[in-house]
Amino acid sequence: VKVKIPFGNKYLDAIFSVPEKKPTYGVILTHGAGGDMNFPHLVSLAAYLASHGVLCLRFTCKGLNVAYRTKAFKAVVEYLKLCDDYKLSGVFLAGRSMGSRAAASVIRQLSQGDDDDDGFIQGLVCLSYPLHRPKLQSKLRDEDLLLITCPVLFVSGSADEMCEKQLLEGVVSKMKAPKKIHWIDKANHGMAVKGRTADDVMEEVNAQVFSWLRENIQL
Repeated sequence: VKVKIPFGNKYLDAIFSVPEKKPTYGVILTHGAGGDMNFPHLVSLAAYLASHGVLCLRFTCKGLNVAYRTKAFKAVVEYLKLCDDYKLSGVFLAGRSMGSRAAASVIRQLSQGDDDDDGFIQGLVCLSYPLHRPKLQSKLRDEDLLLITCPVLFVSGSADEMCEKQLLEGVVSKMKAPKKIHWIDKANHGMAVKGRTADDVMEEVNAQVFSWLRENIQL
């Protein structure tokens, strides 16, 4: 179901992937710095979640500024919260690369404000979280992660040039939140692995995300 979500004086393009049965939980999903909501990994994950009973709302926001992307993500959260078509008990925020930075930033801002003590946001899924720029490991983008308290799942490639394995493990060990890392063996930032098809890698990612969601949904 295609929708346009109001954002300031414009609209964000978004698509709902709707399960057959009435969903109780949803995932809001967005893309990295390049591409849009039709990036194959997002389409694949959205279809997988919907087929397993989880509503997925994915959206496009083209800005390359994290603060701008964060504002857009917040607008989508508000939209879904007030959406009469789908009355959800809770939602997980998810993003790929820069999109996961925006998702983390939204959760930190909402948890520090007074507007999310209703527990609507249940957790965070970071696909290929860009912990640092390539070859610039001294400057970590970890400030939001260290302040979040809801459950967090990281799915990253063990050969991701923007997320060195030991550095992410170090950040995760300092996080207050319940957290889990799933390493995709030998995958780069784009989740490509020599000798494996993209579909094969996505199946692994999708299954990991869904099983983690299931563990963290408060039944």
